[in-house]
Amino acid sequence: MCSVTTPYEVAVIDEIQMIKDPARGWAWTRALLGLCAEEIHLCGESAAIDLVTELMYTTGEDVEVRNYKRLTPISVLDHALESLDNLRPGDCIVCFSKNDIYSVSRQIEIRGLESAVIYGSLPPGTKLAQAKKFNDPDDPCKILVATDAIGMGLNLSIRRIIFYSLMKPSINEKGEREIEPITTSQALQIAGRAGRFSSKFKEGEVTTMNREDLSLLREILNRPVDPIKAAGLHPTAEQIEMFAYHLPDTTLSNLIDIFVDFSQVDGQYFVCNMDDFKFSAELIQHIPLSLRVRYVFCTAPINKKQPFVCSSLLQFARQYSRNEPLTFSWLRRYIKWPLLPPKNIKDLMDLEAVHDVLDLYLWLSYRFIDMFPDASLVRDLQKQLDDVIQDGVHNITKLIKISETYKLLNLESLSESQSRLSGTSKSQARRNRSKVLGSKAAEPLAPDAGEKSLASRLVQQGLLTADMLKQLEKEWMTQQTEHGKERTESGTYAKGTRRKKKEPDSD
Repeated sequence: MCSVTTPYEVAVIDEIQMIKDPARGWAWTRALLGLCAEEIHLCGESAAIDLVTELMYTTGEDVEVRNYKRLTPISVLDHALESLDNLRPGDCIVCFSKNDIYSVSRQIEIRGLESAVIYGSLPPGTKLAQAKKFNDPDDPCKILVATDAIGMGLNLSIRRIIFYSLMKPSINEKGEREIEPITTSQALQIAGRAGRFSSKFKEGEVTTMNREDLSLLREILNRPVDPIKAAGLHPTAEQIEMFAYHLPDTTLSNLIDIFVDFSQVDGQYFVCNMDDFKFSAELIQHIPLSLRVRYVFCTAPINKKQPFVCSSLLQFARQYSRNEPLTFSWLRRYIKWPLLPPKNIKDLMDLEAVHDVLDLYLWLSYRFIDMFPDASLVRDLQKQLDDVIQDGVHNITKLIKISETYKLLNLESLSESQSRLSGTSKSQARRNRSKVLGSKAAEPLAPDAGEKSLASRLVQQGLLTADMLKQLEKEWMTQQTEHGKERTESGTYAKGTRRKKKEPDSD
C-alpha cells in the first residue's frame, strides 16, 4: 500500500523480518528500497539485521542498529495445562485452525466461562472489539481463544500463553502446503504476547495444552533464530509490459511463468511465489483489459478459498472493462445489503467474505478512483457490517451450538479424533514433518469426512455456497427430467443402465 513516489521525512516499516516471506516478502523489499524518505526506521527481529545491512551497503545508505531488551520476564512453565478445567483469568489459548477455535470456545462455555475470540479473517474492528473485551478488568470475559493473529498489531493483557498445538499449516518457497512444527521465530512472536510491559501482568508464562508438547516447545524456543538470507522480489508492471512487447499474444499467467523461469537473481534476493497472482490472472483472463490494468487487478489481495470474493474480483473486472463505474448503489445491490445477523457459523463466514469484498473495493479505489468512486460511503457500510459481525462473534458459542445441531460442524468427533492421538504416537506425529501437496491441504480435515455427502463437505470447505448448490440441484433435476422424457419416447433403456428408483437427495 505504501507510496514509493511521495517524499517523506521519516518512514517506519514494522515487522521487517517479513521480507523473507515466500509469498509477501516482496512488499517489504519494495518498501525498504523504494520509499522516498530521508530516514527509515525498521522494527523487527534481529535476524534481519545482516541482510538489511548488506542491502543498504549496495545502495550507499548508513545503517545504525539499536537493540532493545524485553522489559518484563517470561518463563516456560514446567507443566502443561492438560485440561481446560485448569484455566485461569488472563489465559490465552493459541490454535492454528478454525475448527480448534470453535471446539475450544465451545468447551470453555460448557464450563461456565466466557471467552473472547480472535482469528485472522475477522475484520480489524471486530478484532479490536474482542481485544478490548478481554482487556477490560470489569468484563466477565477473562479467557482468550486466538490464532497466531495475536502475534502482530494487537495490545493484549495476557498472563499465560497456552499452545493448543505446535503444528501449523504453511506454504513453502515452491508453493507447496506443509504441516510442520512452528518455527522459533513464530513461537517467540506468539509467546512474547504474555506479560507485556503495558499490561497488568508484570511476568509472562508460556506452556502447552498437551504434556508431550512441552519439551518440543522448550526445544523450539531455545533454538537460535536463523539469520535471514534473502529478500523477496516480485516482477513490476513495467517489467511485465516490456516482456509482453516481445510476446504480444501470451496470457499474463504465462508471461509470469516465462519471466520467472528466465529471471536470475543474486544470493541476496529470491522471486516470491506467484501462485495467487496467476490464479487471479487466469480468473479474469477472458475479460478485455489493458495489461497494466490486468496486472493491478491480479495484485489485489484476495482469499482464493472464498468463492464469493473470487467471483467479486471477476465481477469488478467485468464492470471495469465495460467502463461502468462501480457505484455505492450498485455495490449495495450486489452484496444484497442490508444483511441479516448470522444464525450459524456458515452465516458468519459469509459475512466475513462480504467484508473482504468491501476491502477489495477500497483497495481498488486507491488505484482506480474514477471507476470505484464511493470509497467513503463503502467505509461507512463496512463499519456497519463490522458491527453485525461483532454481534455474531460475541455470540459465537451460540452459533457453534446451532451449527452442531444442523451438523454444519461436528466438534465432538473432531475432539475424539484428537484425543486418539495420545502418548508416543501424538508426540511423534507432532515432531514429524508432514508435507502435504494440494491447494486444500492447509485446511483442517473435515471430521467424519467419509460419512458426509460430497455436497456437504464442499459447502463446509467453502468450495460451494448454498446458492450454488441450489442451482446445481435445479440443473440436475432438469437434466434428469429431460433424460426421462427421452427414454419414454424411445420406449427402451440402454443396456447396462438401471431405472431410477428415487429422486436424488436434496443435498
